[in-house]
Amino acid sequence: MIDKLEMFIVLANERHFGRAALAIGITQPSLSSGIKQLEDQLGVQLVRRGSRFQGLTPEGQRVLEWARRIVSDARTMREEMRAARTGLSGNLRIGVIPTALPMVADLVDPFARRHPNVRVIILSRSSVEILSQIETLELDAGLSYLANEPLGRVTAMPLFNESYCLLVHAGAPVAGAEAIGWAEAAAQPLCLLTGDMQNRRIVNARMQRVGEAASPRIESNSLVALVAHVMTGHWASIVPLKMARIFARDPRLRAIPICPETDAGEPVGLIAAHREPHTPVLAALLDMARRISEIPG
Repeated sequence: MIDKLEMFIVLANERHFGRAALAIGITQPSLSSGIKQLEDQLGVQLVRRGSRFQGLTPEGQRVLEWARRIVSDARTMREEMRAARTGLSGNLRIGVIPTALPMVADLVDPFARRHPNVRVIILSRSSVEILSQIETLELDAGLSYLANEPLGRVTAMPLFNESYCLLVHAGAPVAGAEAIGWAEAAAQPLCLLTGDMQNRRIVNARMQRVGEAASPRIESNSLVALVAHVMTGHWASIVPLKMARIFARDPRLRAIPICPETDAGEPVGLIAAHREPHTPVLAALLDMARRISEIPG
């Protein structure tokens, strides 16, 4: 039954028989047959059918909750047995918020060197997508913000506090400043992340504290696109200080800390589904996060 439950989870995630079959690597008739067999075994209809996928029945929604638990437990059991035989191996899928992508190597590099048989897949995702895809078993873990917005039931390991700076061209009028306030930052010709990114919502909140509002003329969900605009000399952006220091190695750019900060910054850390036991691979990743954390436990 486990294989049928895995099919059902993918179908519920994709909401399309063709895409689900492609994701699993089987034909659409094989997927349809597998779902029908699962329905026969359980004695209930799981999927509303028509000319195309029309959603899950109430029974299907309940079975989906059970399927995620059962499949997750089955994967943990298989990984534990494989680890007992051959050591840690397999795939590890990590979703990372865009602002933390330059820092993910601090976690993944020592982990990958310590466990050479584990293949790590790093995917750029928003904080909302990371939570959703951990729940749907599409991701094993995520690097995301730990405060401001509800995380739900997850295991969290703080890694570092995110503080902010104004990234400008070296020829910008403010380029020589040692620090800048949020109100002055708001007055710059800004290009910022889009509103669906939690980083942007954090920036908005900090500006509101000083009676200002972020009014960027250019928005993107890509930090690379924002930095490219800053390099034209006509724009400025607000980015995490750790990331800005990487870009500011280019002599054409300057990173100016935004002060005063009213707190220690926004905590960023590793999150995973709250369950015991974790898979051996995920437990090893959480242990590595604990070892490298910059935030005292």
